Parts: sequence; structure tokens; C-alpha cells
Amino acid sequence: MYFQSTRRRGEDGITVVINFLLSNARLVLGVGGAAILGIATLAVKRLIERAGRAAEEEKVEQKMVESWEEISRASSSPTLLRRGIEGVVLQHVSTATKQQRGDLCQEPPASCLEGQRGAEPESKRLLLCALTLQERLLQFYHTRAALSPEEVQKAEAMALDICTEIQGFLRCRHPDMPLGEMNLGGSLLDSLQVLSADHTCLLVPLQLESSLWRLVPGEETLLTHPLHWMVRRVNLEYFPRGQSYWDRHLVGGYLSSEALVSMLSKSVMETMNWPSISSTMDCVVRPVLGGADLRLEIQVSSATGGDGCVDSDLFISMLPVLREGDVALTAQPELTCPWGNAWHLSLYPWETQRLTQLDLADDGCRRLLLKILKSICRLNPALRPLESAPLANLLLHLSDSESDWSESSLEARFQQCITELIGYLEQGALHSYFKPAVNLLNGLTEDQVDQMGFMLYCAVSEPEILLM
Repeated sequence: MYFQSTRRRGEDGITVVINFLLSNARLVLGVGGAAILGIATLAVKRLIERAGRAAEEEKVEQKMVESWEEISRASSSPTLLRRGIEGVVLQHVSTATKQQRGDLCQEPPASCLEGQRGAEPESKRLLLCALTLQERLLQFYHTRAALSPEEVQKAEAMALDICTEIQGFLRCRHPDMPLGEMNLGGSLLDSLQVLSADHTCLLVPLQLESSLWRLVPGEETLLTHPLHWMVRRVNLEYFPRGQSYWDRHLVGGYLSSEALVSMLSKSVMETMNWPSISSTMDCVVRPVLGGADLRLEIQVSSATGGDGCVDSDLFISMLPVLREGDVALTAQPELTCPWGNAWHLSLYPWETQRLTQLDLADDGCRRLLLKILKSICRLNPALRPLESAPLANLLLHLSDSESDWSESSLEARFQQCITELIGYLEQGALHSYFKPAVNLLNGLTEDQVDQMGFMLYCAVSEPEILLM
């Protein structure tokens, strides 16, 4: 059984989707068509603005009007429809990109050069116009995706301080609660976070008696979902209810993740003296209430050198964890809803470990490429629904067929990822590397798939539009 909502995208894939959206004027003005074509229009406008062509705004406006007229005329001709995207939208994206490159290569007036002493040297300006896609990818990584060590250390130190406060509070208030040593986890600790150090996880290990509890795989439960496990209470005839601390959270013979999260929410989020902790840590610490998860928001004000200040937010998610061997189950009702007794099997440790092992074995660039792809998706509104898990699994699948992952092959692997993603979107399914029954695209709407497919389709011929 596949846990997915597979859709036939049609024999011609993304082209058919675009043809359907442009088949008449009403659909062009609809939500789906307007959103998709708006992406290309916005990209063109941004490229033109960056090129500094303020004097040619009227010509640009006229070209835009002509483009829409071409699309409108194409609505009555299937032949023109097939060329609609490539012949109209991609033409303007390509033209704007070339104009931008041309402007970078042009020498500025002498008067400007005199005023720019101490600023960007001419050699750097000339270098920008000669960058290859490989160089652009590395530049994008170093200037936008990668985090500075200082930023990471500051976020980790702050999260560890919160961890110490929470652990001390729980030990004082619930001294009989069998908990392991709390620690940090997630992308921040694994050097996979991008753009800004704004979130991390506080792992709360629960200690269960091995003779009283059994972790049941999702396939063996009534839920039959491979990621929805259950924790069954066993040996009740020899060890009656009450022998284990966690028996108080039993629902129907199973340890309820929902009941456990509710208990921690009342014990930690609603009870701890956050104003006092905020004053001690010289920042604002407050719980994010109203959601199904346990989250804290930390707001830090840092001086900018003047009278103003910059606020930066760090979100910490408290994550109760059960471990047995290499299996890690987390209490995340937002992922297992509506099943209150279900626990979520986290594949993140397996995926991260596998990527690291592969890179160490061949000195590869998989993790570097993953961070570039994550940054692109977070910065691009059309691609934002693509989270880290599908991208990591995309690279794991690609590693089975591609052997060259040296840094010199970064450009080729990046372009291959774009093509592969379009194929997965056409099929409506990207299966998990470790759990093939799980479709990682299952949560996307048709509109989201169409917008992502359109953006990636444009990037096949002009990959630079993803790095703007």
C-alpha cells in the first residue's frame, strides 16, 4: 500500500498542465493561472529592476503588454499553446538575464568610478559577468546559504541555556519522572541549517522499562501506516497498571503521545516562570501557545552600532523521544493526528547519517547541494512548500545512479536535481528512500505542484533564475 494521492499529470507532463491553465481567458485570470504566470512576470520584473534599466521602463511595459496579448491569442490555438511558455515567458526570462549580464560587463562612467573608490573594484565587476553556473552555485552557497560559525554558536548556547532551565525545572517538579539527559538535535546541530539560525529541537528522552513496553511498527498496527508506530503496554498480568510511571498516560493499552504532550504543555509551557528566565538570560523567552506542538520563542535584541537594534527570533521545539536501537519515535500529534496514541517514526537521523556517510566515502558534495536546494526553496515562494525531507531523499535516490559527487560536478548534479524534481512532480510521488511506501509529496496541493513545476520548468533552460 502506498500512502500517497497519486495523480496522472498527463502524457505531456507540465506542458499539458500549462496548456490547460491557458486554454481560455477565464482560467488565465483564475487563481492557479494567475499564481503560476505571476511567478514568471515577477521574475522578469525583478531581473529588469536589478539591471538598473529605469530609463526603459516604458519599453518594458510595452513588451509585457505584448506578451499577454500573445498568450491571449494563443488560447484559441493548440499549436500556439504548446509554445506559449517557451516562446513568451522563457523568452523574457532569458532576455532579462542576458541584459543583466551585459550591464555587469559594461564599464561604468568615469564620474562613477571616481565616486566608487574604496567600494567594489572594477576587476570584481568584470568577474561577475564571467561567472559560470558552477561558480554562481558556490557563490550562492557562501553568501546566502551557509551560516557563520558565530551565529551557530550563539544559537546553540542560547538553546542549551533553555535546555538546562527546563531540565532543572522538571527534575524539581517531577523528581520521579524517568527522563534521560536532554540534548539538542536537528539541522542546526548537524550543520544543515540555512539562511539563519532560527530553529532547533530540544530532545527529551523518555526511559521505558523494556519488560513493560513494546514499540510496535506501523505496519503491524491497525493504522497500517509505516511512520505511525504505537507503544504497547505488555505483561499486565504480571505487572499491573501502576508499576510504570508512564502508565498514567495509557489510553486503550497504549502510551498516548497526545496525553504526554498535553502533560508537558501544562507542566512546562504553562507553569514555568518565563519572565524571570527572560530577565536572567537578557532576552525574551515565551511559549508559543495554541498549537499541537511544544514550542518556545526566544527574541534577542542586538545593537547595530547606532541607536537602533535588530530583533532575531529563535524557535525551540520540545520533542519527547523514545529510542530502541536505531529507531527513534517522537511525540508529534501534529504529524500523527487524528490518532492520539500514535508516535511518529523519525527518518531524519537515517537520512542525515546516510548523506554524511556517502560524502565521507567519496569526498562528495551532497550535503552542500542539499543546503543550496533548501535555501532556494525557502527564498522562492513557488518552491517554499518543498521541505528538507523530499530534497534529502531526492539526493539519496540520485546517489544510487550517479557516482561522481565531487565538487567539480556540482553544476551537473544541480541541473539533474531540477530535472528529477520535475519528473517526480509529474508522477505526483517521491517515495522515501528508507520507507518506499511513504510518498513525500503527499501533503502538496495541485496548485502548489503546478506552481513548482512551472518554476522548475523555467529553470531547466535558465537555472540562474533560482539563484537571484
